[in-house]
Amino acid sequence: MELKAEEITSVIRREIENYKEEFKMESVGTVLQVGDCVARIYGLEKCKASELLEFESGVHGIALNLEEDSVGAVLLGDSRKVKEGHTVKSTGRVISVPVGDALLGRAVNALGEPVDGKGPIDSDKFRPIENDSPNVVKRQPVKEPLQTGIKAIDSMIPIGRGQRELIIGDRQTGKTAITIDAIINQREAYEAGDPVYCIYVAIGQRQSTVLRVVETLEKYDAMKYTIVVAANASDPAPLQYISPFSGCAMGEEFRDNGKHALIIYDDLWKHAVAYRQVSLLLRRPPGREAFPGDIFNLHSRLLERSAKLCDELGSGSLTALPIVETQAGDFSAYIPTNVISITDGQIYLESDLFYAGVRPAINAGLSVSRVGGNAQNKAMKKVAGSLRLDLAQYRELEAFTKFGSELDKSTQAQLSRGERLIEVLKQPQYQPYSVDDQVVIVYVTGQGLIDDVPTDRIKAFEKEFLSFVKQNFPNIDKALKKANELTGDVAENIKTACEEFKKTFK
Repeated sequence: MELKAEEITSVIRREIENYKEEFKMESVGTVLQVGDCVARIYGLEKCKASELLEFESGVHGIALNLEEDSVGAVLLGDSRKVKEGHTVKSTGRVISVPVGDALLGRAVNALGEPVDGKGPIDSDKFRPIENDSPNVVKRQPVKEPLQTGIKAIDSMIPIGRGQRELIIGDRQTGKTAITIDAIINQREAYEAGDPVYCIYVAIGQRQSTVLRVVETLEKYDAMKYTIVVAANASDPAPLQYISPFSGCAMGEEFRDNGKHALIIYDDLWKHAVAYRQVSLLLRRPPGREAFPGDIFNLHSRLLERSAKLCDELGSGSLTALPIVETQAGDFSAYIPTNVISITDGQIYLESDLFYAGVRPAINAGLSVSRVGGNAQNKAMKKVAGSLRLDLAQYRELEAFTKFGSELDKSTQAQLSRGERLIEVLKQPQYQPYSVDDQVVIVYVTGQGLIDDVPTDRIKAFEKEFLSFVKQNFPNIDKALKKANELTGDVAENIKTACEEFKKTFK
């Protein structure tokens, strides 16, 4: 049987395509120049943006600048091993990291390699560090609360699953402490079978600081549902640049499988500085404060990946708590204003409050959650409704009383209530409160039931009163857990418990 000319041509073409696939010619280039974790490469005509490159010495890099006659790449290893004239191969894939449950309880670097000395990570699943963020159709509104265990946040600045809430403030004002408390507080949900997996990304931190965070999480039994991604200050700038994207890919694995994840970027100011360093070395034109023009896009495409997915896609969520350090309280600087405009609200920590002993040092006037009461359960929403306003009014009156004028009784009562409110919202580190305990203590304070307790005895009253309620009025906790709402009967029970306890409280 003779074949027609067209059939012969089609067979030959198919064989050629198969041959090409099987013996694909590698794109190979040569290093023209190297230094400061950056290499300029000649060749690699078919190289793609963000493609992983393999150098002759075994070091890997990422192609960032695609120019007419060369490729600018950042090196992810020791740049001293790369020399001029070395050959470079394009791998045909963008950089990926291992993901999945195998990483829980581990500390890894920006490439997903273990740095905790506990042996290799047994994961056969990888995800590219850069992914498209879910579009509007794939998302649903943020309406499910993510409890941090911090009274001031859960009552006044609630965070919902899928939200992006910025934590901003000067150095040493307790920004990291808030996020560590939030991670520790997820232990109860993990034990109840509704886990929120946590990823803590340390960018440009000292190694001793990261080690202290890991030790704290292990001490409070929180590492079993946490991944720590560390790009230390001693690591090259390219590793610091990719570390939040690596952590985000790990969180997306949980989100896309119908689970819930919380990711902390500590902090995006250092991340921006690392990217600025990389960009200037690649000869990209500097803009404001020497940052490259795409610095907003960098943080935007990172934070947009946090979302609450629709029911059809499994209802998973990825919540982001980015941290940005300010210089002398200047939150109108370039990077802080960029991230404020990307996120769904911010928690502003103030140095003056911190040094005055108000911890967490949250400025209720400048802090906001754009999701608001949608991210609170009904009981907390009811008792915390006027809390923010009461606190703002107290701050105004406190400033007014410095003029030394005489005050009427109602103003004195308002000041007295405000002082007790401030004391109640103070909270020691690593001691998160359950939402039921928060509802009880915020209710008795807001209703004025502890206005007759001396201010210096408020903390002792709070501790002993919550223990008293658990022992003698267990029905309050049960009702709050079951209905998730503060009914009239529960409110009356809390009032009765408070009156009874005050008789015995010295």
